[in-house]
Amino acid sequence: MDVVIVIVVAALAAVIVAGPLRAGRAGAVDAAEAAERAELEAAKESKLREIRDAELDCLLGKLSEEDWRAHDMSLREEAITILRKLDSFDSDSGE
Repeated sequence: MDVVIVIVVAALAAVIVAGPLRAGRAGAVDAAEAAERAELEAAKESKLREIRDAELDCLLGKLSEEDWRAHDMSLREEAITILRKLDSFDSDSGE
Protein backbone atom coordinates (compact mmCIF):
# COMPACT_ATOMS: atom_id res chain seq x y z
CA MET A 1 0.00 0.00 0.00
CA ASP A 2 2.83 2.39 0.87
CA VAL A 3 4.42 1.74 -2.53
CA VAL A 4 1.20 2.71 -4.33
CA ILE A 5 0.96 5.96 -2.38
CA VAL A 6 4.60 6.80 -3.19
CA ILE A 7 4.01 6.11 -6.89
CA VAL A 8 0.86 8.25 -6.95
CA VAL A 9 2.61 11.13 -5.15
CA ALA A 10 5.61 10.88 -7.50
CA ALA A 11 3.35 10.89 -10.55
CA LEU A 12 1.45 13.91 -9.24
CA ALA A 13 4.72 15.73 -8.58
CA ALA A 14 5.92 14.93 -12.11
CA VAL A 15 2.71 16.32 -13.63
CA ILE A 16 2.92 19.49 -11.53
CA VAL A 17 6.58 20.06 -12.37
CA ALA A 18 6.11 19.32 -16.09
CA GLY A 19 3.10 21.65 -16.47
CA PRO A 20 5.07 24.89 -16.89
CA LEU A 21 7.53 23.16 -19.19
CA ARG A 22 4.73 22.13 -21.56
CA ALA A 23 3.24 25.63 -21.45
CA GLY A 24 6.66 27.08 -22.24
CA ARG A 25 6.88 25.04 -25.44
CA ALA A 26 3.40 26.13 -26.49
CA GLY A 27 4.37 29.75 -25.85
CA ALA A 28 7.45 29.32 -28.05
CA VAL A 29 5.31 27.95 -30.86
CA ASP A 30 2.90 30.89 -30.50
CA ALA A 31 5.82 33.33 -30.59
CA ALA A 32 7.20 31.67 -33.72
CA GLU A 33 3.78 31.84 -35.40
CA ALA A 34 3.40 35.49 -34.41
CA ALA A 35 6.84 36.26 -35.85
CA GLU A 36 6.00 34.46 -39.09
CA ARG A 37 2.67 36.28 -39.31
CA ALA A 38 4.39 39.64 -38.77
CA GLU A 39 6.90 38.75 -41.48
CA LEU A 40 4.09 37.89 -43.89
CA GLU A 41 2.25 41.12 -43.06
CA ALA A 42 5.43 43.08 -43.81
CA ALA A 43 5.89 41.15 -47.07
CA LYS A 44 2.28 41.93 -48.01
CA GLU A 45 2.74 45.65 -47.40
CA SER A 46 5.99 45.60 -49.36
CA LYS A 47 4.38 43.78 -52.29
CA LEU A 48 1.45 46.21 -52.38
CA ARG A 49 3.94 49.09 -52.39
CA GLU A 50 5.77 47.44 -55.32
CA ILE A 51 2.48 47.15 -57.23
CA ARG A 52 1.70 50.85 -56.65
CA ASP A 53 5.24 51.84 -57.65
CA ALA A 54 4.99 49.85 -60.87
CA GLU A 55 1.66 51.52 -61.69
CA LEU A 56 3.21 54.92 -61.09
CA ASP A 57 6.22 54.03 -63.26
CA CYS A 58 3.84 53.12 -66.08
CA LEU A 59 1.89 56.35 -65.68
CA LEU A 60 5.11 58.37 -65.72
CA GLY A 61 6.33 56.56 -68.83
CA LYS A 62 9.22 54.76 -67.14
CA LEU A 63 7.66 51.42 -68.14
CA SER A 64 5.86 50.56 -71.33
CA GLU A 65 2.34 49.27 -70.85
CA GLU A 66 3.41 45.82 -72.06
CA ASP A 67 6.31 45.67 -69.58
CA TRP A 68 4.08 46.99 -66.81
CA ARG A 69 1.41 44.35 -67.46
CA ALA A 70 3.96 41.53 -67.31
CA HIS A 71 5.57 42.95 -64.17
CA ASP A 72 2.19 43.68 -62.57
CA MET A 73 0.98 40.12 -63.20
CA SER A 74 4.10 38.72 -61.53
CA LEU A 75 3.77 41.04 -58.54
CA ARG A 76 0.11 40.21 -58.09
CA GLU A 77 0.81 36.46 -58.20
CA GLU A 78 3.39 36.93 -55.45
CA ALA A 79 0.90 39.02 -53.46
CA ILE A 80 -1.75 36.30 -53.81
CA THR A 81 0.70 33.72 -52.48
CA ILE A 82 1.40 35.90 -49.45
CA LEU A 83 -2.31 36.52 -48.86
CA ARG A 84 -3.06 32.79 -49.01
CA LYS A 85 -0.39 32.11 -46.41
CA LEU A 86 -1.93 34.79 -44.19
CA ASP A 87 -5.36 33.26 -44.71
CA SER A 88 -4.02 29.87 -43.61
CA PHE A 89 -3.02 31.47 -40.28
CA ASP A 90 -6.57 32.77 -39.83
CA SER A 91 -8.17 29.43 -40.66
CA ASP A 92 -5.72 27.52 -38.45
CA SER A 93 -6.36 29.77 -35.45
CA GLY A 94 -10.14 29.68 -35.90
CA GLU A 95 -10.55 33.39 -36.57
